[in-house]
Formats: sequence, structure tokens, C-alpha cells
Amino acid sequence: MIPEVFERYREMCTAVAAAAADCGRDPATVRLLPVSKTVGAAVIRELYDCGLWEFGENRIAVLSAKAAELPPDIVWHFIGPLQSNKVRKVVRLAAVIHSVDNPELLERIDRIAAEENRTPRLLFEINISGEASKGGCTPAAAAELVRLAAVCRHVIPTGLMTMAPLDAAPDEQLKIFSGLRELRDRLSAEANLELPELSMGMSRDFPAAIAAGATIVRIGSNIFQ
Repeated sequence: MIPEVFERYREMCTAVAAAAADCGRDPATVRLLPVSKTVGAAVIRELYDCGLWEFGENRIAVLSAKAAELPPDIVWHFIGPLQSNKVRKVVRLAAVIHSVDNPELLERIDRIAAEENRTPRLLFEINISGEASKGGCTPAAAAELVRLAAVCRHVIPTGLMTMAPLDAAPDEQLKIFSGLRELRDRLSAEANLELPELSMGMSRDFPAAIAAGATIVRIGSNIFQ
């Protein structure tokens, strides 16, 4: 019997593919990342047994507990704020870190990755909207991060991430997400550095993110009800 959570995942895959097709994109260019932060290891295991192996978590203590219970080949994405004293734990567990937002944090990740013999993929969190409650560096500060990443030896700079305000209207969502894509394109050209990933869009706003060029949409509540 197919678990209900997997049925909801498949429904979301269909919705994501439809959103991509609606704006003339190949659905294969958009990945759905299940954000499992609200559920326990048993639910993640149901999805793993159905063939999924990538999940997003936003708290290192919770990620550590779940990782200890689940198969070691799961690819964890760390999507929450990252404090410097938690970097080593995150580097040990997460293959992808979506929330790098300052040079000091980047340098610490690079140093610890060397010590741990790891090469995490990094996305730089940018506060495109300027909302005070949102994390991330300013667009103006992003250039320094990308320049520094280009010379780091133990991380793989992969792209940018952002979030839109909860109450943003669809046209504002599209403006914010398009701003991240335009910033990525400019920074990539200036640094001569490939930054293929745009992690943007969640359960409430993924259609606008996909229309603006998202390659990763982070879906939680629409799957894990």
C-alpha cells in the first residue's frame, strides 16, 4: 500500500511540473525538495522506502537525531540559519547548505570542511525583499561572498537562495524571485563562476518562483500535513 505522504508528494510533483510547463520550462529543470522539519524519522523513512533520498531540515539538533535513525545514503539539505558553533555538525551531516550569508561563515565552513574531508555544496542566502525578519545578506554584499567562494578550496559554490514575505502578493513574489535570478546571472558573469541553482519558492509561492527560474523548490506543508 502506498503511504499517504508519498501520494501527497506525487501530487506536488505534478503541480510543480504543471507550473513549469505553464511558463514554457522543461519540468525536468525544477527539483522538489521535501522539507521534513515537521515530521519524525518514521515518516521520512516511508518516503525513503518509496525511492526518495533528499530532504531539507532547518535545525541541527533535529537533523542529527533523524540522521542517526535513518539510512546513511540520505542527502540532507540544511536550510535554516547556521550559527558558527554549529558549523562542524552541519558539515558532517549535510551535503548541501542553503543559508550561507556572510564571509566569516563561508571561511569557517571551508576550513572545517577541509578538516572533515568533506566538500559541501553551498547556496548563498540573499534577502532580496529587504524584510527585516528574513535572514540573508543584502544583494550589495553578495558579490563579496561569491568572490570569496571562487577561491575556497573545500566547498562547491552552487547558487543562491531567498524567501519571499508570507503576505506577498503573486506579482511581488515574482518580482522578488526574478530579482534573485538577475542577481545570480550578474554575479556569475562577474566572478566567472557557475551558479546553476536557484533555491526559492515554498508551498505557498512555488508557481511564481518557477516562473522566475527556480531550480529547487522547498516544499513542506503541502506534503507533510
